[in-house]
Amino acid sequence: MSELSHVDEATGDVRMVDVGGKPLSRRRAVARGRVVMDASTAARLRSLPKGDALTVARIAGIQAAKRTGELIPLCHPLPLTVVEVDLTVDGDGVAI
Repeated sequence: MSELSHVDEATGDVRMVDVGGKPLSRRRAVARGRVVMDASTAARLRSLPKGDALTVARIAGIQAAKRTGELIPLCHPLPLTVVEVDLTVDGDGVAI
């Protein structure tokens, strides 16, 4: 069996995997990242003239999670029950 479930072992063609008969399962995914910037930029993120940039980033992260099946090729839509996006300004950047 190929290690890549979306690649046909015989032809090498990319294909969608049939998950129709797969039982429901509880899953949890955690991702972390960091955006580095000038310390003066990081200090201004919550006091910009058009609003709080971190709130906009949090909403964008939640929307992206909800649309994962549309944004990642061959990804099946997954029913999500909770999406949390935490952003923390720390000196010269934002921890996500």
